[in-house]
Amino acid sequence: MMDDSLMKQLREHLVKLLRSSEAHIGFDKTLADLPQELRGARPDGFAHSIWQLLEHLRIAQWDILEFSRDAGHISPKWPEGYWPEREAPGDEAAWNESLAKFRADLHTMEELVASPENDLFIPITHGSGQTILREALLVADHNAYHLGQVMLVRKMLESGAFIT
Repeated sequence: MMDDSLMKQLREHLVKLLRSSEAHIGFDKTLADLPQELRGARPDGFAHSIWQLLEHLRIAQWDILEFSRDAGHISPKWPEGYWPEREAPGDEAAWNESLAKFRADLHTMEELVASPENDLFIPITHGSGQTILREALLVADHNAYHLGQVMLVRKMLESGAFIT
């Protein structure tokens, strides 16, 4: 059994990792002040627009969160359920809603990890060996990977290079 002070430190480290406040750029900085016309654009050779990456981030994070806390959760069909068909948001409201839902689910995952009521190491009862610790690390890893893609696409689009 882990000492309470070590467990508290682990929880704090996980929350920082989820917030990307250490080695990775955070969600808000990555998407701050993104011009509307770039949200659905893609540089040549890239499979997804920033909108599609944002929606994928939101859907995957939501799925991992719900799996972590709800035995009745049913995941979307892979891969089509995790990627939007449209390259651009329908309107400003859709963009803002996606941002808000991502932030809210990330906050809920942080709360799940931070709560001493949740044992980070006990397998999730409806899973196949997954733990809250593993799921939190999965969210952090997946978010960091795709936020890196968003930043690369954004920089290419802002430079005007290879826009389709």
